[in-house]
Amino acid sequence: MSDLRVAPFGAWESPFAIELLTKGAVSFGEVGAAGGRRWWLEGRPEEGGRQVLVRREIDGTLTRLTPEGFNARCRVHEYGGGAILVDGDLVIVSDFTTGRLHRVSAPGVLEPLTPDGRAWRFADIQVDRPRNRLIAVREDHEPDTLARHGQPENAVVAINLDDGALSVLAEGSDFFAAPRLSPDGQRLTWLRWNHPNLPWDGTELVVTDLDDAGGPAHERVVAGSAADWIAQPRWSPNGVLHFVAEPDGWMNLFRLAGDGRPERASEPLEAEFAFPDWVFGLSNYAFAADGTIIAVGRRPGRDRLYRIAPDGTATPFELPFTEISYVTVDGGTAVFRAAAPEQPWAIHELDLASGLTTVLRASSDLEFDPADVSLGELVEFATTGAKTAFGIAYLPRNRAFRGPDGELPPLIVTSHGGPTAQASSAFSVAIQLFTSRGFAVVDVDYGGSTGYGRDYRKRLEGEWGVVDLADCVAGATWMAEQGLVDGSRLAIRGGSASGYTTLCAVTFSDAFSAGTSYFGIGDLETFVEETHKFESRYLDRLVGPYPEMRDRYRERSPLNFTERISCPVLILQGAEDHIVPPAQAEQIVDGLWERRLPHAYLLFPGEDHGFRAAANIIRSFEAELSFYGQVFGFEPADPIEPIEVAFLAGGDDDDGDGPAPGAARE
Repeated sequence: MSDLRVAPFGAWESPFAIELLTKGAVSFGEVGAAGGRRWWLEGRPEEGGRQVLVRREIDGTLTRLTPEGFNARCRVHEYGGGAILVDGDLVIVSDFTTGRLHRVSAPGVLEPLTPDGRAWRFADIQVDRPRNRLIAVREDHEPDTLARHGQPENAVVAINLDDGALSVLAEGSDFFAAPRLSPDGQRLTWLRWNHPNLPWDGTELVVTDLDDAGGPAHERVVAGSAADWIAQPRWSPNGVLHFVAEPDGWMNLFRLAGDGRPERASEPLEAEFAFPDWVFGLSNYAFAADGTIIAVGRRPGRDRLYRIAPDGTATPFELPFTEISYVTVDGGTAVFRAAAPEQPWAIHELDLASGLTTVLRASSDLEFDPADVSLGELVEFATTGAKTAFGIAYLPRNRAFRGPDGELPPLIVTSHGGPTAQASSAFSVAIQLFTSRGFAVVDVDYGGSTGYGRDYRKRLEGEWGVVDLADCVAGATWMAEQGLVDGSRLAIRGGSASGYTTLCAVTFSDAFSAGTSYFGIGDLETFVEETHKFESRYLDRLVGPYPEMRDRYRERSPLNFTERISCPVLILQGAEDHIVPPAQAEQIVDGLWERRLPHAYLLFPGEDHGFRAAANIIRSFEAELSFYGQVFGFEPADPIEPIEVAFLAGGDDDDGDGPAPGAARE
């Protein structure tokens, strides 16, 4: 302790440079494995974040399958997923720009498959080899479709592999997902649901026989309903249909029995074996040749990998990971992506017999001293209604620094977006940037988050802007009551849906001393009127039917109550954002100016709903650090350009007049 340098919390010199937010690390998407080969998607920052399909050959060499400049993504449901298919020598990829499907005939060589000039998008691509076709979900954005229906139309379609000709297999529902062909090619299953549901609200699992021409015959619903979430259907090697369902409140594995009725495929477990279906192509379980299921189950705060025997007995593997996804099995080996609080994401291989793991591809070559890494700890705390909420708490950590005697660190409260999602315990550069500079952080898994069972997830129904806010306040208060942080220096930050919670916190609560909103939703009415089809009825459940409950939407929109904002606010906004238009942010800023409240506003030209340019990502974090330094009374150690915070006591504007509206904007 005596060798540590003393500096105010927030002002420590960090071994984690701000530039690490954009340098080096790749992200990983869908993972596959067969015949000793492995493949996955890589999001590469140096290529503008494009998704690149990479295959690891049997000898360990890596082959780039998609060419330079090609983005292997889709925009079905806007969030995409399921944009690739690798099946032996057949490789199919979706072009993010045009929506067309292409065959990869050789590494870096594409042959268009679906027609040019059509406003079609495809996802969840499967192959039907006996019929020489693909099966996929199509989202139709053709002008005449939009004119007739007022929104895109979704269907399950077949695509001829010779000429790209399409035929419709299923239509008539608002949404479809997960078409899966049985091993014998005689049956097809898929999920469907309708407004106002999102998939986790309720889906139907449909099975149909296929006639001689490959068309549906004897279609029937075998599980699920408008009020029951069914996810990730897939057939076992011997042709038994499996899926994930939650009749007892936890998303567990089920299968269809011989009489056609659902039965458990595992013993009952208080764990979630499916993630919210924001994207296509999720894979939380896979089958081994002996009938064993290898599955990811999440229970409070972390993922575990289970071996589920044919008799339903579930045994967790002893692995160091807390975040696991995209599981596939090839022979006696499982392949998946995983991370831990001290381990960035990587593609791992697990020998199912020995339990030994091997890293196939790391997301980052970042080297760091473990003594500088703050390890998140799952915490639970009391919240309103005599209930319990959860979060992941991080304390300041830096091998070279400590705070002054008698001083406690400032706290940054954050929360996930979605809002139907969950906090991640994976190593996060963004969190380490704060903790290594002397901040504490708590990432709140408020009521409505997944990974804690159905009852916890449904706490947010009708209560968005209330429960999430209360739980964030409760988490901050608990951290202060435990003597871990300075209760007079509590900040809250977030983007998009989390930005909405942030704006609610600084408007409808006086618990925080500062707030930072990244393109936060300020007006619920604007959001519900302008968002895309997939989540256009999302707020029916989170807030209430619109316009019938317009008053509630207005009451929970921070934009309408800027006079209640009680602390300094930093607002960071993309100029091209169509989900949260800049006009919303500027209305809040104008309200802050009128009340002479300390604030700063940075508008980033060219940015949409989420910052992508490296320079803007870096500048936004620098601005946030400068903002906290000015509000909480410390000088950041980083050589950053300070921002101007209007009306901050003791600042240049503290003369009673203040700047003109917008003067504190960049």
